[in-house]
Order: sequence, then structure tokens, then C-alpha cells
Amino acid sequence: MAYIGRGTDKLSNIEKLDTITFDGSSSYTLQKNSVNFTPSSANNLQVSIDGVVQAGNFTVSGSTIDFGVAIPATSTNDFIFHYGTGLVTTVADGAITTAKLGDSSVSLAKLSATGTKNATTFLRGDNTFSALPVSGITEADMWRLTANKTQSYNTSQDITANWERVDTNAFGKIGTGMTESSGIFSFPSTGLYSIEFRINTYTLVGGSNYAGSKILVTTNNSTYNVATEDYTSFHASNAQGTVASFVFVNVTNTSNIKVKFQFRTGSADHDLEGNTNINRTYVKFIRLGDSV
Repeated sequence: MAYIGRGTDKLSNIEKLDTITFDGSSSYTLQKNSVNFTPSSANNLQVSIDGVVQAGNFTVSGSTIDFGVAIPATSTNDFIFHYGTGLVTTVADGAITTAKLGDSSVSLAKLSATGTKNATTFLRGDNTFSALPVSGITEADMWRLTANKTQSYNTSQDITANWERVDTNAFGKIGTGMTESSGIFSFPSTGLYSIEFRINTYTLVGGSNYAGSKILVTTNNSTYNVATEDYTSFHASNAQGTVASFVFVNVTNTSNIKVKFQFRTGSADHDLEGNTNINRTYVKFIRLGDSV
């Protein structure tokens, strides 16, 4: 009776080998498409001779199968199937669809783009590719001034004291976080960092006046240069203002590259506002990704 259903040679993990022409010998060479074929083991082979499937009565060594007895030349080899234990099956191009992928089955590591410097690629909604840093956001930290700082007019001064990491109102950070010593901030790891310095200040006397914030960066752990500075103006006494400064810092060496912050006053004395319970004057650090 003929086999009813799908032929076993059509299964994706089975290979159909060339049939053997018997010549009265006991051993023969296994081939596929006229090329010598080495099976995983004898147990992975299904051999039919004269309509009888053989099992446990042959051995294999490399691409040679040995039946242990002479097979008459009058016998017919119906088929030889190799079952795919250890067999690598190549999936056809385009065969895996989005629906076949489980939720969260593709990790960031699997998206790493070979040959793209420090970036992974992702498909945008407009079907174009964009790049993201490989490591993602691994550091996010905030520090604040805990007490007011009164500063005389027309000066720029480092903010060297009363810094603390934010620790109230459900604050949380990512990673190790920054370290601070006498107003100098050191980075926990190399990477591209976004830094925001925001001050709240008020003038103590009237008249045209201004106040500003500065972010200074050193690349040799010695000389500091102003990376960005921003100002606000006042036209009355006891007026309040807010100033924000932003900068990207490419930290390629954590020993040499550091930052500090300055408060700049105009033609009148100012108070720089600090508080240990809420953020009045503060700085925010976010590592965007690997250094570039």
C-alpha cells in the first residue's frame, strides 16, 4: 500500500540521499547529489531495501555505510533519508514575518550593527533607519545646592560648597552616578553626556541688572574652559529669575575630563537659591551612550 500523506523527504529537517546501486558488496558510499555525505550517526539514517526498512543492522563511518553482509546486485535501494539531528536548515529569505516574533524577543544586543561605530540601528515609523548608542542610558543623576549663596556684584565664582545628590520626593538614579569634590564633578564612566545646569536667583537691589550660569569643562584635569553661559536680566529689587545652561560632553577619559559650575552676577549683589528639600539650583547628568 502506498504511503498516504506528505512524503517524509519533504520535511524540512530531513535530507534525501542518493539511492545506492548494489553490486554484491557489503559497504557503500553515501552521497547526496553525487557528493559524498557524512551522516550524524547510523541512528539518523532510514534505509529501505526491497521495500523493507532497515534498522540497527548497519554501521556508518564517515560517508561509508556497512550492512555487515553482502547485498545482492538484484536488490533495490528504495530510498535513504537522513533525519536532521545536528542538521542546519536555512530559512528562506523573507520567511520570518513580524507576527512570528514574540514580544520582547529581539534584544538591544541583537540589534547591534556590525561596522557602525558605537551605534545600533532601528527602523523608524517612516521606514528609514536611525542610529542609537549601543549602551543606551546607563547613567542618570541629579545634584542640587542645599543653601543660598550670596555673591557680590560683577563677579564669576565657582560653586564649591553645599552640593548634595538629590534624595527627596521619590528621586531615583541610574548607574553609579557622579562624584563631587569642592564643586568639581567626575564622571563614573566614559560616554557622551548631556549636562543641564539650572539656577534660581534674585537680586538684592534695584536697577538694571543681570545674572548668569556657566558650565566649565577640563580635558586635562587642570585648565577649565567655559563651554556654555546663559543670562537673565532684572529691572527691580528683589526680583527673581531662572537661568538654564546645556552642553554635551564627550567623556573619553574619566581622569582628565571633568566639569564645574559658576554663578555670574552683574551690577548688583545676588543670592543664588539653594534648598535641601527641593531643587532650586541644580545640575542634571544623563549618559546618552558611548563616547564618539
